[in-house]
Amino acid sequence: MLTYMGRRIATLDDVDVTSRKVLVRVDINSPVNPQTGELLDISRIVEHSITIRELVERKAAVVVVSHQGRPLDQDFVSLSSHAKILSNLLGVNVNFVDDIIGPEARRAIEKLEPGEVLVLENTRFLAEDNVEAPPEVHSRSYLVSKLAPFFSYFVNDAFATCHRSQASIVGFPLRLPSVAGRVLEKELRALNRIVELEERPKVFVLGGAKLDDTIKVIKHVVESGIADEVLTTGLVAVLFLLAKGVKVPKDVEAKVLGKVSKELFNEARELVSKFKSIKVPIDFIVEDKGAISVSHASALRGTPKDIGPSTVEYYSHKLSKSKVIVMRGPAGVIEDPRFRVGTDSLVKAALESGAYTVFGGGHFIAMVSQLPENLRSRVGHVSTAGGALLYFLAGERLPGLEALVKSNEIFKIAT
Repeated sequence: MLTYMGRRIATLDDVDVTSRKVLVRVDINSPVNPQTGELLDISRIVEHSITIRELVERKAAVVVVSHQGRPLDQDFVSLSSHAKILSNLLGVNVNFVDDIIGPEARRAIEKLEPGEVLVLENTRFLAEDNVEAPPEVHSRSYLVSKLAPFFSYFVNDAFATCHRSQASIVGFPLRLPSVAGRVLEKELRALNRIVELEERPKVFVLGGAKLDDTIKVIKHVVESGIADEVLTTGLVAVLFLLAKGVKVPKDVEAKVLGKVSKELFNEARELVSKFKSIKVPIDFIVEDKGAISVSHASALRGTPKDIGPSTVEYYSHKLSKSKVIVMRGPAGVIEDPRFRVGTDSLVKAALESGAYTVFGGGHFIAMVSQLPENLRSRVGHVSTAGGALLYFLAGERLPGLEALVKSNEIFKIAT
């Protein structure tokens, strides 16, 4: 049984899709080379192909919708390349139509036969799908009103966008029986397990540069008792050093404080004074005028680029005794091989601990894929989500999941 905040969400196991037309919302938003338009990473397309392949094998007629980029950004492009890649992955001809709700799209949907796949154009080419509004409003949108009558079911497989209350995510579940796809189901089961597992200690390793959101996560997991300890890395660690009153170089301070609101910085100060379970690094690898050295955290000199050797040893010891580990965001500037030792070491320590380990964020997808098989097989879950993962861990409601719950209540799909 799949649940969200104690309420039931239906899955593909609860519906018979044979000879039915099924609309599938995926998140195949991918990085794009601005010069060539080539997709630089197809990992999300690979993930969602699992759900689409199952639907094809179950003889559904499958229509796929997704967004790509944001208006006016360089990655705001057509989904035609995505459709070709999906075709190669599935080994079947995937049709693409340069339309979303117009006559061409509707004709293509009407003609679609069981076992066939059709990809519609980038949903964000429609202004409606760039607007946040309640599900009841989106259920009356042109996007939903034009497409819903063609389908028997809506499948939301896009966990990574479930924190958005947009038409293609929350509008269809109020008009169609709606279920979770396999990617969304896997994500939600893994995150529910973090909360529900009774084994202790549970340790969160939180780094990266999304400071406002990460403060909210830390607040939720320490106040609710979900986390026994939080080990900070990256810019998150520098922020909490500042919150503890530690002086850092002026340029570093300006960079960090420029990424966080004053209100949430004050929140960080309160948290770090109240909860001894929030840990900060002992030392950092720093770069200063081109020279790389180790600097103690209490007398930071230069720009921190990675956690230092004493911190690696201290944090690794903590992880070795853990039963549940959540790792979100890199410990350093991992794009530069000189500054990825900390992240690599913590990943290794987490997996060698035998704990149930969840990695969150795009950085870890490539890192985990490069691990030797004996370590890769110990990974509990690697999340493809960014904002949605942080929202979930911060205890905030995800509109996309709420809409699936509501759909099950309306249509009685799974009881």
